[in-house]
Amino acid sequence: MGIALTMQEYLEDNHVAYDVARHGKTGSSAMTAQASHVPGNSLAKGVVLRWDSSYLLAVVPASTHVDLESVRKLVGEQVQLASEAEASTLFPDCEMGAVPIFGAPYRLASVVDEQLEAHGDIYFEGGDHRTLVHVTGDGFQRLMYGMPHGRISS
Repeated sequence: MGIALTMQEYLEDNHVAYDVARHGKTGSSAMTAQASHVPGNSLAKGVVLRWDSSYLLAVVPASTHVDLESVRKLVGEQVQLASEAEASTLFPDCEMGAVPIFGAPYRLASVVDEQLEAHGDIYFEGGDHRTLVHVTGDGFQRLMYGMPHGRISS
């Protein structure tokens, strides 16, 4: 499959250079980091949360878990994990379970873990379980501009 068209267009519309690499199929972002020889704290993953009557995309390092209480404090309302089935309906051009890290092109509100801001390079899955995308830290910050940032993982 490669990089999802919506993600590719978002990168190009924001003039962010990126590299794409293939890897063996993995079942989790932690396994992707290992298979790709990328530090887990430099690999960003998206986690879909139920938020009021809508959804929220939390972007955190792959080596961590979303801290729901920290997200609640940041957005001011209760959140809970969405099911994989719910998440898959939000990203029609991605494989099931391959949640993107960009909410904006999918019309989803997003929150970003501030731990990701400290890295010179950020990696993320490209819409399937075999494609890894790389952007610079500056490019990642440009893509996440205007989204709430905070410590939302542990």
